[in-house]
Amino acid sequence: MSTTTKKDLIDRIAQETNQKRTVVKKTVQCFLDNVINELSRGNRLEFRDFGVFEIRHRAPRVAQNPKTLERVPVPAKKTVKFKVGRLMKMALEIGADDAGTGNGAATEANKDQPQRNRRPASVGAQ
Repeated sequence: MSTTTKKDLIDRIAQETNQKRTVVKKTVQCFLDNVINELSRGNRLEFRDFGVFEIRHRAPRVAQNPKTLERVPVPAKKTVKFKVGRLMKMALEIGADDAGTGNGAATEANKDQPQRNRRPASVGAQ
């Protein structure tokens, strides 16, 4: 498994859309900035079939330092939760089957589904 960076995505999008890299970079950064702004305002972000970003509030708790066994108070904080959407979930399952780690059940199950519930060819295709 390798890591894909923002630069890698920008280069790929620029090539696929025949846009200048600087335009794509500005668009991607604007999108990411807006995601951060919406989450910082406490808003839920929903991208149909991709997933949902939500703010979760973690309660304060008492933890323990494993080295000294001293009890340490941990303050309340906010975290971001991401719930995977339908198409991403399907793409991940199919990707696992293609890699030989699955048993093909996801692909077999998709065969009998109506077209509207199936993963579009553009998702996960490279």
